[in-house]
Amino acid sequence: MSAGLGADERRQGWLLVAPALLVVAAVALYPIVAGVWLSLHRVILVFHEQRFVGLDNFAFLLEDQRFHGALLRTLLFTVVAVALELGLALPLALLLDRRAARGLLLAALLMPWAVPTAVSSRLWAWLLNPDHGVLIRLWPGAGPDLFAEPTLALLAAVLVDVWKTTPFVTLILLAGLQAIPQDLYRAAAVDGATRWQTFRTVTLPLLRPALALALLLRALDAFRVFDAIWVLTAGGPANGTETLSVYAFKTLMRTGDFGYGSALALVTFACSCALALLLSRLARAEAQP
Repeated sequence: MSAGLGADERRQGWLLVAPALLVVAAVALYPIVAGVWLSLHRVILVFHEQRFVGLDNFAFLLEDQRFHGALLRTLLFTVVAVALELGLALPLALLLDRRAARGLLLAALLMPWAVPTAVSSRLWAWLLNPDHGVLIRLWPGAGPDLFAEPTLALLAAVLVDVWKTTPFVTLILLAGLQAIPQDLYRAAAVDGATRWQTFRTVTLPLLRPALALALLLRALDAFRVFDAIWVLTAGGPANGTETLSVYAFKTLMRTGDFGYGSALALVTFACSCALALLLSRLARAEAQP
């Protein structure tokens, strides 16, 4: 029997996946193509203006200081949020891996992840409100107005993201810990290794694929952050917490400049693809024995 598929089987396979491919083309490819087409035009619906401008939108984007600031804030948000989530999730996963009451603790830990981001962001906006927020009232002395200063407002958005998504990272790392053979820990104990030596030479090397996967998923999600920042600050004060997604949304929906807004959206998409390519290579390298 031939190891390869026959022509009829290949044809049948294409027929089976054709509906899924059509859905993907309609849902994903068509918006991308439409975005590329719009990015080559100046389209302002309010003034009924629509004309072809070629690459002028992208040329202006390279000189747009507001875009440069949004890109920098997006990268800063991604790096800080993902680093904190990984740093908090690792000890939590180690704790859950050794606790007998894992089910109860895991259920309590996953509650923030189950709450929609818009809801959790509004909750934290009330808690951090400078006038009647509970956390600000507990602050010794006069509580700071976290949403009046761009750096503090961005850190508040990082806090919301870390609170919500650390359980997700913990779950990934916990799955990685449970996949490590227990015989390796027994062998390390027989050799007289301490807990730190066991963690450094056994746990951490074998957990690196799970860490790489968590880094990939969370970095991509954090880079396109929108809802947490929009609910907390709407990109303010003075556009000081504006990320790429927020800037593109404002340009498209508030300014009504669909041409330049599409260019911003495409650049954000391109940056996300580049980040995904880089981190996926890292994940594959860590997964190889």
